[in-house]
Amino acid sequence: MAAVLASPATVGPSWAQEPAVCDKAEFENAVDEAAMALRDLNNRNRPAFQTRLGALKEKRGWSDDQFLKEAAPMVQDDRIAEFEEESNKLLASIATMGTEGASAKVPDCAMLEELRRLMGVLIETQASKWAYMFEKLDTELAK
Repeated sequence: MAAVLASPATVGPSWAQEPAVCDKAEFENAVDEAAMALRDLNNRNRPAFQTRLGALKEKRGWSDDQFLKEAAPMVQDDRIAEFEEESNKLLASIATMGTEGASAKVPDCAMLEELRRLMGVLIETQASKWAYMFEKLDTELAK
């Protein structure tokens, strides 16, 4: 069964485009668009992932308690922690840059470009995390 991953290019192309205008609103919009792209990515992947987790529970005949214990490695391991750590660093940088850019007296278009680049990296990081988790889950389902 193929993963239902949304590619970074399909979850919010406007955050990766050159700004038409470099002003406070562009910084605010860029951050809002990144948040929307992350929500879309999660909303597209979460249902399919949960369905597959349920299929694994059924296939293995796990009780609810067993499921919580046995399925934990599908969503918590060192690699997933790395994805989350990188995402949290990116989110902190994005928030700081968004606030600084929106409050600057003179807009810094280079900062806006960097902000949008970081948002693209964040979306790619989260898409990679989903792909990794689907791969782990599909491997378990195939056993």
